[in-house]
Amino acid sequence: MEKDALFEVAFEKFDAANSQDPRMWEADGSSYPQELFFSEQHTKWVEKLDPDASDELLLASRCQHICRWEIPRKSYPMDRTGYLTWRSDLKKFHAEKAGELLKEVGYDEATIARVQDLNLKKNLRKDPECQTLEDALCLAFMEHQFDDLINDTEEEKMIKIVQKTWSKMSEKGHAEALKLDFSEKALAIVQKALA
Repeated sequence: MEKDALFEVAFEKFDAANSQDPRMWEADGSSYPQELFFSEQHTKWVEKLDPDASDELLLASRCQHICRWEIPRKSYPMDRTGYLTWRSDLKKFHAEKAGELLKEVGYDEATIARVQDLNLKKNLRKDPECQTLEDALCLAFMEHQFDDLINDTEEEKMIKIVQKTWSKMSEKGHAEALKLDFSEKALAIVQKALA
């Protein structure tokens, strides 16, 4: 199979897996399987941040949270240690799942390893592609999930969440975040977090 054909089949496999998400996400008057919607948003943001993104980076964007619903947050203790363990286990799960699907498609070991390294966010600050992926994840969160989280979270905690999110992003990511069409409430939180 040619490289472009491999890429298309990999995206189809990732999208088919994510379309099994039983959780639905409402956007623009339509309903989507949640992880399918967000995987498309991650890819959209990667393409905007890096119009010349490598196939490996685009593949990683599409499978970054693949089948995330299979390991629910509530299956871990509801404290900070439980949260961090859940996040760590999720990264490994996503990388393994992505690797299995890429192998099925016919990708070579080097490509699979690179996509998995990006899934695992290895060398976040030193690897420009990894940083682009992190920016894309943060931007998708701020664009689509921010207001819901604000409604469920006390202001002081929300300010800390924004500060942590901001600290993971590059200057390019910051510039794009400041262009987002925030609600009045969200903008007030961002301004307080960055003050």
